Amino acid sequence: MSGRRNNGDDEFGEIARLFRPLTGGAPGAFDLLDDAAIVPQRAGCDLVVTKDAIVEGVHFPAGEAPDLVARKLVRVNLSDLAAKTAEPFGCFLAVAWPARFGEPERAAFARGLGDDLQAFGVALLGGDTVSTPGPFTASLTAMGWVPSGGMVRRAGARAGDILAVSGTIGDGALGLAALRGEVEDVDGWFASRYRLPTPRLEHRDVLRAQARAAADVSDGLVADAGHIARASCLRVMLDLERIPLAPAARRWLHAQTDRDAALLRLATGGDDYEIVCAFGASAPDGFTAIGGFSAGAGVEARIDGRPVAVARGGWRHF
Repeated sequence: MSGRRNNGDDEFGEIARLFRPLTGGAPGAFDLLDDAAIVPQRAGCDLVVTKDAIVEGVHFPAGEAPDLVARKLVRVNLSDLAAKTAEPFGCFLAVAWPARFGEPERAAFARGLGDDLQAFGVALLGGDTVSTPGPFTASLTAMGWVPSGGMVRRAGARAGDILAVSGTIGDGALGLAALRGEVEDVDGWFASRYRLPTPRLEHRDVLRAQARAAADVSDGLVADAGHIARASCLRVMLDLERIPLAPAARRWLHAQTDRDAALLRLATGGDDYEIVCAFGASAPDGFTAIGGFSAGAGVEARIDGRPVAVARGGWRHF
């Protein structure tokens, strides 16, 4: 792991102090003293690799606590591995510190990173630290194992399959709105779901056994279901009144005067990090059936059997 900063600090000493403990003694990390790492092999397995970046003011509010930023960074990457049914084991970090990030902020980031890497059994194998005149930016490359040929891809859904999703939807979008002061968040449920999503690694065995296609819900439920349909060369239909909601989200929905617009907001807001997938029969425990796949192309959304227009299925960077 290399490091560059222009403020005169000993970046290599800081790497040793803040990040070396996060390797967990993994032999291939070489105590972060080298410019590269060795990733061990596991017989009978494929290596799944994913990478997500987060940027201040885009993926989290400006001024967010550095330890929370680090933990979210870990979780959004592990969410991708969860959707591919991979067992996470290692990662590489790249972080760009703005000038206002002094030693306390950098130490807090490393502490949050270490807490979640330990909680999820992931070792830091290397990476890079640099300075930036722009916003705080960090990215993680996460790796996991799947049995050879067993990764669940977006492509793979078949006409007649049901569309299902884990957990609850809409909490992430309402969480961001709550942090902006736009939505009441009495017990902090929405904010916590936005700040610290839970990667659904517990569904690995069920997905390996039954799912034909899967993706995590990061951009928005409608958009990510559409990604599966597009990769599978199919059409997907979603019954939005069937999407699973947490009690707090259901209370918010009941208070809205325009139910259709509110359901669309929940289904397109993103940041839920649940798993949307295709099953050949009924939805297993932990998943809710919300639609299905058919021959054709595109995405159709319905509410109480009525087609509704979806201007945009979820978040887009461009």
